[in-house]
This record gives sequence, structure tokens and C-alpha cells, in this order.
Amino acid sequence: MIARPASFQNNFNGPTFMNSFQSRSACALILSMLLLAGCGKNESSAKENQSTESAAKEKPGSAPATDKKEPAKNAKPGAEQANEKGLKLSAEEIDTAGIKVAPLQEQEVNEQIAVTATIQANQDKLARVAPRVPGRVIKVMANLGDKVKQGQPLALIDSIEVGDAQSSYAQATSEHALAKANLDRAEKLYADQIIPQKNVLQARADFAKARAVLRAATDKRQALGINGNTSSSTGSSVFSVSAPFSGTIIEKKAVLGELAQSDKPLFSVADLSNVWIETNLYEKDFGKVKIGAPAAISLAAYPGETFKGKVTYISSVMDKDSRTVKARVDVPNEDGRLKLEMFATASLATTAAKKALLLPEQAVVLVQGQPTAFVQEAGGFEPRAVELGEKLRDQVVLKAGIKPGEKVVTSGAYALKAKMLKSQISAE
Repeated sequence: MIARPASFQNNFNGPTFMNSFQSRSACALILSMLLLAGCGKNESSAKENQSTESAAKEKPGSAPATDKKEPAKNAKPGAEQANEKGLKLSAEEIDTAGIKVAPLQEQEVNEQIAVTATIQANQDKLARVAPRVPGRVIKVMANLGDKVKQGQPLALIDSIEVGDAQSSYAQATSEHALAKANLDRAEKLYADQIIPQKNVLQARADFAKARAVLRAATDKRQALGINGNTSSSTGSSVFSVSAPFSGTIIEKKAVLGELAQSDKPLFSVADLSNVWIETNLYEKDFGKVKIGAPAAISLAAYPGETFKGKVTYISSVMDKDSRTVKARVDVPNEDGRLKLEMFATASLATTAAKKALLLPEQAVVLVQGQPTAFVQEAGGFEPRAVELGEKLRDQVVLKAGIKPGEKVVTSGAYALKAKMLKSQISAE
């Protein structure tokens, strides 16, 4: 027999040898499972590749399917896939949205010149009220912004010069009455042959002199502007300054107790039922505009509104520095919404007429920054990108994008835009 070493003997027969043997068996089992899993995966991948190759052979030339969809070429901006045949709306939806359609036709329009302007008072109906003689203001009866009527007192003035004129007028009136009575008595006595004729002639001369003095006193009162404007309750030296016509107080400088001068207006009264739009025309444009041409006025205070007027004045003198001429537009202002010194834009019609396609401003909407209008077609409403020109009141000139005769949505374009954007969001 072969002798074994003691260490080998102990390892083989003891518990240590059994533990080592069990560990090696477990490792062998795990490796076997991993190899089987790898073989199954490779077999599955091979089957998938084989299926893909078979599908490719059945449909030659076909590309593998992907999740991404290529965008259609030449697609219109802002249009969804359904828009190739138009936005579909039922009759009830069209009625609810207030959609109206009209054929696009050429119209004859005058070229417009747009200029900046300011609103001024009508100078023919503007008065600066001042006393004709100096005096002290003892009462102010009108305030800034008040509406006054013709002849309405605005302030009371106490003047020494007016007092003298009133005294002279009163004396002349008394002497005139006395001379008239003396003349009547002398003529009666002469008729009865009680006095001689020379007494009658003297009475007639005295009456003529008194009449002349009274006329001079009356004319002086009228020249001072106090005829019928005196106040008996406050004294003969007090008179009133009155409104020359009905209007609005647009300026007030009368101060109680201050001295009023004839060269310093106390009030400014303007009739604002009609105002002037003052503007300047450049040298290249003033030859195109004629007196009487219609004009449309627009203001930032009233967006979407226009006020109609007409050109009433074009200056004959050009400003040598700005190379412009002054022009004026008369505009009715019965409701008083046009305020003095407001900025405005005046669109003046020229004498040159042309034909153009016109769209209502409300028919044009912005889609991704592009002006767009909707055209009715057999399948629904199609958005069209348009190119716009100048604005004419509440319309705009159409340069390109829609052909004459096509039916355009003139009202309800915003409802169609909202429906189109909603459809896009749903599709995405």
C-alpha cells in the first residue's frame, strides 16, 4: 500500500473536504444556468432577425417602420392635416360663430395719403373775451370747461372810465328830454300867437344840440362795449363781459380783485361742435390733394373708429425749412369726443383712382405671425397666407394670396382661427 500524507488524509476524510465539494457543485450549477439563458436569448434574437428578413423579402423596397412621421412637403404654415380639404364646420357651428362669406371683387378706390395731425379749435368759432376799458374784476361767473350761451355774463368789471361814460349818457338823456319838452311848448305857444317865431327857432336849436350830445354819449357807451351790459344794482361804473356766442370756456385768466386790461383776454370761448385737423403735406404729396377731398381721421383713443371730414384749406406758402405746406380738415364733433391738442392720423384721398381688391380688416388674422384669410371651398374653409397693402378706413388692400371671385370669410375669421389651433393641439 502507498502511504498518504497526513494532511491529505485529513482533508479528504474531514468536514472540510465536504464543504469544498458542495461549493464547487453550486458554482457548476450557476454556470450551467447562465449558459442556457444565453443560448435562449441568442436563439430568440436569431428568430427575430429571421422574421425581419422574411418580412423584407415579402415586401421588397419597403423601409423599416419608425415611430416618427415625416412632415408633408409644401404644407401650408398653420394648417393641420385635415386642412388639405378645409376646416369642417356644421351649419349650426357656422351660424353660432357668425361666419359670413362674400366673393372677393375688385373695387375702384382712391389712393390714400396718411399724415400725422393735431386737433385744433375752429378759429372761425373761437373768441378771446377781454374788456374794452381797464377795470377791476369784482366777480367771476364762469369756470374752465363751462358751456355758455350767447350773451351770458362771464365776469363783472368796475371801471372809472365806464362810470364817466355812464354819467355823460345820463346827463345827455336828461337834457334831450328837457329840450324836447321846451320845443313842444314853444311850438304850441307860437301856434296860439303868444310868443314870437324866434323863440320857436331857439327851442329847435336847443333840441338839435341835446340830440347830438345824446347820440355822442350813446356811441361812446357802444364803443366801450357797455351798452346794455351795465348793472344798476352794483353801480353805474360796473359792467359785464359776456360770451359773444354759445360755446365752451377753454381758457380762463380772470382772477377776482385783479386789474383787467383790454389787451389781456379774461376768457377764451370756442364752439367745439366743429374742429380743425391741422397737418402738413410734403412737397411730393400736396399736388395730389385737392380742396374738398374726403378724409378719414383715426385716433389712438378710439381704436377701430374713424371720423369723416373733408379738406377745406391748403396753404399757398411752403415752409422753406421742412419743405411742407399746411393743410386743414374740417371734422364734425357734435358729441365732443375730439379733444383739442389730441394727436391723430389723417388719411387724405387723392385724385388718382385705381382698382384694387379690398378685404375688411376683421377678415385678416395672424397665424404664426403671417397675415391669413380664410377662403370657402367645397370641403370647408381653407387658410390662405395673404400679402397686404395700405389701409383704407376699415378695409385693407390685398396684394396677393387670393384671386378675384373666390369666396372669403368676411366675419368670424377669429372663430375659424381658434378652431384650427385647437385641432392642431389635439393632433399633437
